[in-house]
Amino acid sequence: MSQHQNFCIDYIEFPATDVEATKRFYNQVFGWDFNDWGPNYISFHDGRNAGGFTTESHVASGSKTTGVLVVLYASNLEDTYRKVKAAGGRIVRETFDFPGGRRFHFADPNGNELAVWSE
Repeated sequence: MSQHQNFCIDYIEFPATDVEATKRFYNQVFGWDFNDWGPNYISFHDGRNAGGFTTESHVASGSKTTGVLVVLYASNLEDTYRKVKAAGGRIVRETFDFPGGRRFHFADPNGNELAVWSE
């Protein structure tokens, strides 16, 4: 019996210009562990979702294209904001309120734009 849920997100894959910097950043900020699948691909499991990073020559930022925005949850938004900055992430949209909570957007070392939210 498969544990995958029909019509649910099963895997997220990001482009990465620097795989080693990607592993350090996401491990330092979010505690993700990685599996290496050769020099150009790493996979992760955050305890709930799985995904990977594949080597690409460039990354298009979510704010500069119409693309998918991955939003992560954090119980302490301010602490996560500090961790993102300390790990070398770039804040691309400062913390703002929205119905249901607050969030900020950041770019990882590759330029991928993600968001973090909390109630």
